[in-house]
Amino acid sequence: MSFEITILGSGAAIPTSRRNPTSQYIVCNERHILIDCGEGTQMQIRKYGVRFQRINHILISHLHGDHFFGLVGLISTMRLMGRDKNLVIYGPVGLEMIVRTQLEIGDAKLDFEIEFVELDGKTSRMIYEDNLIEIHTFPLKHRIPTNGFLIKEKIKERKLNSSKVKGSGLLFEHLHRLKSGEDIITDDGKVFKNEDYTLPPNPSRSYAYCSDTAYYEDLLPHVQGVDLLYHEATFIEKEKSRAKATFHSTAKQAATIALKSGVKKLLLGHISARYSNDLDHLNEAAEIFENVLVAEDGSHYIL
Repeated sequence: MSFEITILGSGAAIPTSRRNPTSQYIVCNERHILIDCGEGTQMQIRKYGVRFQRINHILISHLHGDHFFGLVGLISTMRLMGRDKNLVIYGPVGLEMIVRTQLEIGDAKLDFEIEFVELDGKTSRMIYEDNLIEIHTFPLKHRIPTNGFLIKEKIKERKLNSSKVKGSGLLFEHLHRLKSGEDIITDDGKVFKNEDYTLPPNPSRSYAYCSDTAYYEDLLPHVQGVDLLYHEATFIEKEKSRAKATFHSTAKQAATIALKSGVKKLLLGHISARYSNDLDHLNEAAEIFENVLVAEDGSHYIL
């Protein structure tokens, strides 16, 4: 099962020829998730080969335009392409009213239902769960209520040790129980210890998304040890006062969060249009946290 992230937009509020406003496409165990939907996201979806109709969950971090202005256009295109599968949108209070009003005024009659799940930007909670993955939200520190997101796999089943299982007398119906961590006791009293016939499961993978936020150590427990942390780095330290005034972060501050939370890799994004290249962001962050990359539109990461 794959766990992949495609960056559809890596820029801040003002689009440039190089960076679209924020949006990301996540595939985790065949669950197709869009995080944020800035202006022009549907064009980026086409450009980078994402299939519109596979998206079944949309997570909107907050109600600044560069994170949701593309949403109604995307929904309208889904309608025109014949979508009939329901869609779940998770986002701040007010998002449902905005979307439904625009669709109503535009006389867009959908052939699918949209379920809205309201997030208050103040509460940490699990917002989605199935047998393979979980999605959690947690608060960030911005000018308006803003949500971070954590997507993670559940603990996986143990793997059968085929060399031990073969010829052991274990029946087919025992194998799933072994993979679930059980010991097997047969009707005649024979005991098959789980650890003797299985191997440890593959590690569960995780991805954390920290949208617009000032430096905020309260988020550390929510991103602790993740495989990949996306953290905004709108500015570099030279503009630290600007970052503080607008409740954004610098590359150095993002790297400090990565270091303190013990993540495996850091991905910087939401880069201001004032910067013509990524080198200063990369060098500044690398002084604090070595395993760092700067997101680019179209970049693709496999966990």
